[in-house]
Amino acid sequence: MRFCVGEVMEEFYAILREFTELYKNIGEIKRKEMSSNIDIKRICAWCKQEFIAHKTTTTCCSHRCANLLYKQRKREAAVKANNQVVEKIITEKPIEKIKEKPFLTITEAAVYLGVTRPTLYGYLRRGELKASRLGYKFLLRKEDIDTLFNNPAEFRVPTRDKPAITDFYTTAEIKEKFGVKESWIYEIAKEHNIPRTFNRGRTYWSKKHIDSYFAKKAPDASITEWYSVAELQEKFGMTLSAIYTFVYKNVIPKRKEGKMVYYSKKHFDIAKGITTPEEPQYYTIPEAMEKYNLTRDQLYHYVKYHNITRIKVGKYTKILRSELDKFFEPPKIEYSYLMVIDTTIGTPI
Repeated sequence: MRFCVGEVMEEFYAILREFTELYKNIGEIKRKEMSSNIDIKRICAWCKQEFIAHKTTTTCCSHRCANLLYKQRKREAAVKANNQVVEKIITEKPIEKIKEKPFLTITEAAVYLGVTRPTLYGYLRRGELKASRLGYKFLLRKEDIDTLFNNPAEFRVPTRDKPAITDFYTTAEIKEKFGVKESWIYEIAKEHNIPRTFNRGRTYWSKKHIDSYFAKKAPDASITEWYSVAELQEKFGMTLSAIYTFVYKNVIPKRKEGKMVYYSKKHFDIAKGITTPEEPQYYTIPEAMEKYNLTRDQLYHYVKYHNITRIKVGKYTKILRSELDKFFEPPKIEYSYLMVIDTTIGTPI
């Protein structure tokens, strides 16, 4: 049995056309059933043109007019809300009420001067204003506040003269003393705004600022034992790149002397697992909060009112571990036994 492909395709397209036509007819019938049969003459609320509406709630002749009308109503609502706020402020007008009073409270005086309450308390502490206590309130005479501005003092901007820099390093002296390259000096000076000056073809750097920078970079004085790079290669069999990677990842302190670099023996051995790290003597604030489940305010309260030793390391506060642990350890009840002896027979009772 043979089939012709062309005939089959023609029959398929014919069926598809009939189905499409049927679908359109069904949609048209549904639209006619859903549409209203009412015809109402209306005036568009936006463009004021006459149109035929099919619903009693229709107010605009088109979708464009409806959008424009909606935006106008939203703008009017926003303006109305803003006007209500402004009217409320105008009707209250605390400054107008204050002007009529001969005596002012602290809050009213702050409003009258346009400052905060803490600022006004500062005026009172410095004696610039006087207040009288009446019951639980402090009252100020408005006349005193007004007379305060009758004799204004001359305004001068306070200036602080910076001391002149007189001690300098030359570039060669910095290279010799700290064992650094010339390009490194210029890079660090630019990054940290180290003052410099030029004289007869030479560059001079502020000695105070250079010493301050290297003092911050100086190794911890408590570290006394160091590994050289050669010793690390011999002891651990590490390549130079492996040493640099290991030191960088484990943040091991280093010390530089000329071209030689030394690494802390204690920190290197701890990172390698040869020795166990010592328990730190101090808690950081986050460590203490986490261990004893305290807020920062609670922790500072206990440390302050129970005189627990704390130190300042840079911008961080550390708390002595032994004292804080002793404060939070569970209470112990110690019993003391008293032996009573009967003197008649010499035996304990």
